[in-house]
Amino acid sequence: MKFWFTKGVWASKKAREVIADLSRDTIKNIAVIRHGALGDMLLTRAFLVETRKAFPNASITLSIVSNYTRGTPEDLVDRVHVVHGSDQRETPLRTRIKRMKELGPQDIIFDLASSNRSVMTCVLNSAKLKIGFPYHRLQAKLFYDVATCRSDTNFEVDDMINMLNIFGIKTAYPHRYNMPGPALERDRPYIVYFAGASTSNKCWPASSFSQLITEMIKLYPQHQHLVLEGIQPWEKADEILAPIAAADRAAAITADTIEETTALLKGADLVVSNDTGIRHLAIVSDTPSVGIFFADPFRYWPRYSIHDVAIPDPDWPPSVDAVKTACLNVLPVDK
Repeated sequence: MKFWFTKGVWASKKAREVIADLSRDTIKNIAVIRHGALGDMLLTRAFLVETRKAFPNASITLSIVSNYTRGTPEDLVDRVHVVHGSDQRETPLRTRIKRMKELGPQDIIFDLASSNRSVMTCVLNSAKLKIGFPYHRLQAKLFYDVATCRSDTNFEVDDMINMLNIFGIKTAYPHRYNMPGPALERDRPYIVYFAGASTSNKCWPASSFSQLITEMIKLYPQHQHLVLEGIQPWEKADEILAPIAAADRAAAITADTIEETTALLKGADLVVSNDTGIRHLAIVSDTPSVGIFFADPFRYWPRYSIHDVAIPDPDWPPSVDAVKTACLNVLPVDK
């Protein structure tokens, strides 16, 4: 193999010496470290799909963290390695280190987190090449053999895929996620709204969702407008649906498992959501989506036509008109 870059990527002297002795066909063991929540797990699917294609003879191990296992793409890897997370704080340091070392020797380690825990996992295991995308150049020189660029203004999947592009690997765009599972079939086409988030202060106001759905019913009268409920108290649909007059066109819906949620989102014509794992699930399901952001939307916004975001003013959440315009961008109204 060789490196396919001249600028913008840092590579150590060791990496430049080792690369000539490696071949994509003879790479046998690859580890991908991705210590993150549901949305991070889902977006990693594109990287794993391309890695499998590029290194057909490699066994791929995915390293995850114990407090974030939901959505683990087990169908795309040969082995899952789980390190102790924040749900196991009482675990002795010696035991944590032992578990990290169980990742084992690799030909290539891709660190797709660059967190304290992922860096330690990377450092404690040997590899011919260790590749990461830390924000700080000093971290690159201390912990990796190769460091690619990372920016909050790029869609994070693009930054991950760059780690494969440096080997001259051609990757698909739009990204391929290969999310398994059938789409839900209903009597009428439908749009899904998700008003939840990890904390209530990250949620667009219920009154704004009510106003949006009222206007969307006029724009898309043939659709059912379904508010997906979450498990937290602030993720219920009652407050949103109460002011909406067209009760026959708007309703609450629940999905108890990731398989049920995937089917629901795959069958939708559009998903409108706060910046949550639900929106990422829509993205990997190839369902048009609109994200409602309070800040920094670019890192989680794929720049292809079926996805849009509503960007807030500096001190305010996005307006109803901004979200409605984004919806029309990805799901135009038939004239």
